[in-house]
Amino acid sequence: MFELGYILLATFLVSLGGLLGVVTFAVDQKRLTDFLLPLISLSAGALMGGAFLHLLPESAEYLEPSQLYAVVLIAFVVFFLIEKVLHWRHCHKGGGCDIHTFGYMNLLGDSVHNFIDGLILAAAFMTNLQLGLATTLAVALHEIPQEIGDFGVLLYSGFSKTKALVANFSVALVAVLGGLVGYFLSTYSTAFVAYLLPFAAGGFIYIAASDLLPELRKEQDGKKSALAFGFFIAGILLMYVVK
Repeated sequence: MFELGYILLATFLVSLGGLLGVVTFAVDQKRLTDFLLPLISLSAGALMGGAFLHLLPESAEYLEPSQLYAVVLIAFVVFFLIEKVLHWRHCHKGGGCDIHTFGYMNLLGDSVHNFIDGLILAAAFMTNLQLGLATTLAVALHEIPQEIGDFGVLLYSGFSKTKALVANFSVALVAVLGGLVGYFLSTYSTAFVAYLLPFAAGGFIYIAASDLLPELRKEQDGKKSALAFGFFIAGILLMYVVK
């Protein structure tokens, strides 16, 4: 029963990231961009560290290598599909879709993503407290730049600042629902946890490798690139220290 309390607390704390769009009210775009680069770097390192130092070693206790790697690959493909089908990130650039519809599609994609985050957190806490805390930290660090970015997408699609903030937080709370579903599935089947851990690892690797690290490669300034790399390593070391 203690696990359920940890899951609810962790998913709610992660959901609070949906309110981070409020920082854009007081921070100009240049400062926000300078702030996001090291944060994205830290997030990428934490996700990679979480996958390779926590989730995959724990998964190896439950599954044979062939099963484990297959689930990681499947997760990589599924996260790619979610991003392409649900987020439609580049739809507005081609002028082929209604801009307001794009905002709602983004919310739908975030709902699915947050639900999966809740499932992942539930599986981690049902395995052990240490894995749950490490996974919560990795997810939370990723949510900060993502939620700020999603807030900007909603503004671009025609939402008012207040409506965008409420919508973003409401969608973020879907993680709590995912946590509840994950908890009850875990109590009925140990196989759920065994397969969800490597699935989470595959998702973490995909997000870091395809979404976050490419953003760092765009930086042309040498000093900023060095700083970003330092934060990336710091994210990995943070996961190592937690281990």
